[in-house]
Parts: sequence; structure tokens; C-alpha cells
Amino acid sequence: MDITRLSARCITCLLDKNINKFTENADEETRLLYMQQLLKILAAARKTQSAPEVLADINALQAEMFGNSDDFAELKAHFNDLMLQKVPAVQEKINAATDALYLTVCYAMLGNYIDFGAMDSVDEGKLQSLIDDAENMKIDRVELENLRADLKSAKRVVYLTDNCGEIVFDKLLIETLLKMQPGVQIDVIVRGAPVLNDATMCDAEQIGLTKIVSVSDNGSNIAGTCLEKISAEAKEKIDAADVVLAKGQGNFETLRYCGKNIYYLFMCKCAMFAERFGVARFSPMLLNDLRMK
Repeated sequence: MDITRLSARCITCLLDKNINKFTENADEETRLLYMQQLLKILAAARKTQSAPEVLADINALQAEMFGNSDDFAELKAHFNDLMLQKVPAVQEKINAATDALYLTVCYAMLGNYIDFGAMDSVDEGKLQSLIDDAENMKIDRVELENLRADLKSAKRVVYLTDNCGEIVFDKLLIETLLKMQPGVQIDVIVRGAPVLNDATMCDAEQIGLTKIVSVSDNGSNIAGTCLEKISAEAKEKIDAADVVLAKGQGNFETLRYCGKNIYYLFMCKCAMFAERFGVARFSPMLLNDLRMK
């Protein structure tokens, strides 16, 4: 069954974010050509494509015409370091928690606030306030118990990461899962190439994630997980998993309604999805692919 993943609002958002993404020294002829090619990509986009897939084509156009101008390497390192500094205080709260799974799920979800694709900037003050209030986060408790039950019986778990910084709190959740199920096999999958501020192998190595679990990349430069465009190895791991935890809206957009036992964990930063879910923007979302309406 073909799933409609693209909407008029997605096209508008992609256009607004990219229409002026040319180098400052580009002449008028080059700017015009870029805009025309951008509009061609948007006009040719199929309704079954997700916004992250279309964005990959736009990024390729920008790289071809102007080189890779968006370099998030320094910003990614900053947020990884920033979140690592917060771990000792957060770990104390986790150690004292009566429900470590609930709390680490909350921390992993609020880490999804660090997103330079959905937002122009990340307010570090707001990020800290989210961390301080993590214990009061309201998530779907029914779905949390479903997740807990699935994890207790799972032999293989795949964890799909999303952003830099956020991956530090993903590590805390993964450590909790390993304590819950010491024999469980957890495979973490990161992006296959730099895209926006999404986590890659470099980020996983920087925060020490590669020291505790198997980490591999998905062979793709799409800001999500398109099953037909990732590597055969990554797809095999996802297909073989009893439970998949997919972080971030990009993974939700590209995977939703794929019919796998996937738990989506993200903050609803997109106004369109907030309206569809009937929640306030920045609400935490815990959804299962098999039970979503």
C-alpha cells in the first residue's frame, strides 16, 4: 500500500528553508538557476516521498552548485560536549528513580529538542529547563508499558538515532535497557553521511557509545530511515529486530506505517504534526507503528 507522506505544507516548508540557500557571492544568473532547479525538485516530488527524502535531493543540488556549505561539525561537537557535561547530574536522578525506564525514555525524548533541521536555533536555556523538568514529562503510559513488555521478551533491539547531543541521552536509555535485559543484543544505527546535525559514527565515537554496543551506519545521507534506500546490512538488522526504537521526527516521517514493531520517540516540533496529533508544539510523542491511527 502506498502511503502519502508529502503534503503541501511540507513543500512550503522545504521551499521556505531552501529558496535562499545560495552562497553570498553567487551572481544573479546562478541564483536564478538554483531557484529554478529547486522548484523542479519540489515539482517532481512524489506524494509517497517523505520530506527528508526530498531534502536529500535539495542538498545534492546545493552541493553540486555551491559545495557543501552547511558544515555542522563544530556545532555537533559543541552539543555532544554540552550534553556529556550534564550526564553526572542526570545519572544521579536515574540511579535514584523508582522507574529508570520511564525516566531515561523521558531524557531521550527531550534530547530530540536539539534539532537544527526543524528549528533555526536551539535555545540552551530551554534545553536545560526541559532537562530539569524531565521527571514530570507526560508521555503515553499505556504505550510505555507496551514497550516495557516488548523489551522484556526481546532478544534483538535496534536503536535508530537522530541528532547530535541527543545521542548522549540515547546512550543513557541504552544503558538502562542493557541493565533490564543483560543478554539482549542492541544494534545502534546512525546516519551514513553528514546531513544537518544528525548523528553519524563520529558522534557515536565522541560520546563513547561504540564502547558499549554495536554501532553501524545506515549507508544513507537521508535525514531519516528509508527502508528502500539504506544499506542491506542496516535493513537486515531492522528486519530481524524484535523491537525497534526510532528517535526523531525524520525517522517517524520515513518509517511510519511500515508495519514493523517500531516505537517512535520524538518531540513534536513540526506545527503540522502537532495539529494532526492534537498536541502543543514540543510535546513528547511515544507511538508504536502497529497501533497508530
